[in-house]
Amino acid sequence: MIRDVQDILDLYAHHGSAPYGAETVSHLQHALQTATLAEEAGEMPEIVAACFLHDIASLQRLLPDGARSAEATFEQLAELFEPAVLEPIRLHVAAKRYLCLVEPDYRHQLSMPSQMSLDEQGGPMTASEAERFLHEEFAYDAVRLRRYDDQARKPDMQTLSLHHFGRVLDSLATVAMR
Repeated sequence: MIRDVQDILDLYAHHGSAPYGAETVSHLQHALQTATLAEEAGEMPEIVAACFLHDIASLQRLLPDGARSAEATFEQLAELFEPAVLEPIRLHVAAKRYLCLVEPDYRHQLSMPSQMSLDEQGGPMTASEAERFLHEEFAYDAVRLRRYDDQARKPDMQTLSLHHFGRVLDSLATVAMR
């Protein structure tokens, strides 16, 4: 259960070494890499936080008492963060599907596990799905998150620390939770 930023940090500190699916990095490495790439690109703190948190649901599902769905994790995060952090997370799978439609070579640039999950996620969007996606307020933020996500699968990449991103998350946590 995620009740505050410290719960998020503890989750990654204690369980983040779990493999990130069939990728060559752990959950923690993937989160740190995605957020580091966003920060180094000069993204706003909300996007950096979204990049760090975007796959926390898959880590939580590995725990015996963790949330059983992305929706449950999203509800927990909604108690802490504003839509500018949450919505790119919610839309990052749709962003992958969108990019597969609008960039013909995009799918082939994905890692093999990401290509395989694409089919489970509905495959490339249709034109009408893409039109609806682009009307989402945070669609372009989700596309940027997706691009950092795609690059964050390098076992030896140097990143900023968990503590660093904890400070970013703390700065964005809603006043009610401070």
